[in-house]
Amino acid sequence: MENEKGSDVMTTKAGYVTILGAPNAGKSTLMNALLGEKISIITSKPQTTRKRVLGILSGENYQIIFLDTPGILEPKYKLQEKMMEYVNISLQDADIIVWLHDAQAPPHSEEDSAIGQILKLVKKQNVPKIACVNKIDIDEQKTITSIEYFEETKKFDKVIPISALAKVNLDIIKEFFIENLPEHPKYYPEDDLSDENERFFVSEIIRETILELYEKEVPYSCEVVIDDFKEREGRKDFIAAMIYVERDSQIGIIIGKRGSMIKILGEKARTAIESFLGREVYLDIRVKVRPNWRSDDRLLRHFGYSHDEVDQ
Repeated sequence: MENEKGSDVMTTKAGYVTILGAPNAGKSTLMNALLGEKISIITSKPQTTRKRVLGILSGENYQIIFLDTPGILEPKYKLQEKMMEYVNISLQDADIIVWLHDAQAPPHSEEDSAIGQILKLVKKQNVPKIACVNKIDIDEQKTITSIEYFEETKKFDKVIPISALAKVNLDIIKEFFIENLPEHPKYYPEDDLSDENERFFVSEIIRETILELYEKEVPYSCEVVIDDFKEREGRKDFIAAMIYVERDSQIGIIIGKRGSMIKILGEKARTAIESFLGREVYLDIRVKVRPNWRSDDRLLRHFGYSHDEVDQ
């Protein structure tokens, strides 16, 4: 394209890249690596991501808006139903779809139950699609098997072996995104990294720390709400966080003997929050019971599991 004086005018491209896959496939790791910043929490536990997290990568003539989604599963309670709604909404919003597969998992497992249903919906979407076979640096033969499987399905425009953690071949998928983005003005200011506010990221950091410190069902029964967040000139910022659990017995587990565990939780979370915010904070964490909140529509809305903010 040329302007009136005959000089080249650069076309701007912008669009949404939805990242889908099974729990623990590495979706959050991939988005963080592509952004060069950690905005999605990462743990070794499945179902770490509960909502969709939006990340923005801006270049001179492009803007890639990544949608990191919860891992696809068969819902067992209302919270998981809400998580799968985020997956479906993000699929509908996609200008480009990334299917992320853990190379160490049997590729035919992608056909099972909920994952198979989403794959069928992916096939119907008339947008560019790539399958990324992740964690290729662990077992070469399993990687080859997975790549061959996805090439044979012919559901994707490209099958690319990657390591999100080691950042292998990420330049290739980034080029694919830029080539296939629709022509469109940038949706967000160039300096924006996400559309979420600091409260959201602080609550996620605390929840990430809970997932790292506690075992079994306890982390999945926790929800973190930031009740107060005050920036104080000349003093540490004040953050009051409430951890909601489902049963009285879980309060004791979170707090620990003589407060030992909640002290560790507070110290680790505060350090991570300060690193993220780039300033010192005073973190006050408390624990409260909300019985069966994961199956309570009213409480789920109160905790922000509403899709109004993603229905554009």
